[in-house]
Amino acid sequence: MDYLQAFVLALIQGLTEFLPISSSAHLILFPRLFGWMDQGLAFDVAVHVGTLAAVMWYFRADVRQLSTALYADAVKGMDSPHSRLARALIVATLPIILAGVFVYIWLADLLRNPLLIAATTLVFGLLLWWADRAGSRDADADSITIGRALTIGCAQILALIPGVSRSGVTITAGLAMGLTRKAAARFSFLLSIPVILSAGLLSFLELIQSSDRTPWGPIALGTIVAAVAAYLCIYYFLALIERVGVLPFVIYRIALALLLFSIYL
Repeated sequence: MDYLQAFVLALIQGLTEFLPISSSAHLILFPRLFGWMDQGLAFDVAVHVGTLAAVMWYFRADVRQLSTALYADAVKGMDSPHSRLARALIVATLPIILAGVFVYIWLADLLRNPLLIAATTLVFGLLLWWADRAGSRDADADSITIGRALTIGCAQILALIPGVSRSGVTITAGLAMGLTRKAAARFSFLLSIPVILSAGLLSFLELIQSSDRTPWGPIALGTIVAAVAAYLCIYYFLALIERVGVLPFVIYRIALALLLFSIYL
């Protein structure tokens, strides 16, 4: 892996991890389209570390509040909106953790087909547009009950299929249940913390069993680029989502799907 490839792939990971356009699809497609070799496990771990650092730093106050409230609730029985949100995040995380192990072991290679990615990019882009149009958009993050959290968590399982988009499908589920755009996006981004951490740990466990040579220079660049891109993406997405809406991302997904169909059909 050279520095240009590391920069491009890390930039893609940082941006697409939090935009509703599927990071896994882009990281599968770009190397294929440009004839690049697989970036390797070490690089995958590095960019996961970068995006995790970005979301943890952006939501550092929320993470501190949620952790403190969850501890106070568990130890002292002090229920609060923050502890309820923390419990909702835990519930929403469990389905993808359980399903992810199965997919990782048995189905990972089967799901990397470009035509499947094209189909999921199109279908779930249209679902995102529908949810944004049909949802009442009048509920905030405090309205995320355990039932709503479990629904979002089950929807998140679909993101194991490249092209669906983890942020896209969780925002879609949130919008469909009446959350505001910003509340749906905020819950999706907070939910990404345990998911990215789990994915990173899984890749790291595989990495320590690998004998591949580690290109430390491109990996360091990738970590930094992914972190900066992800942080800026979160900042501007949350600042603009209520005003801009999801239509630009829906249009992008439709255009990408049509391009992939034209190439691979």
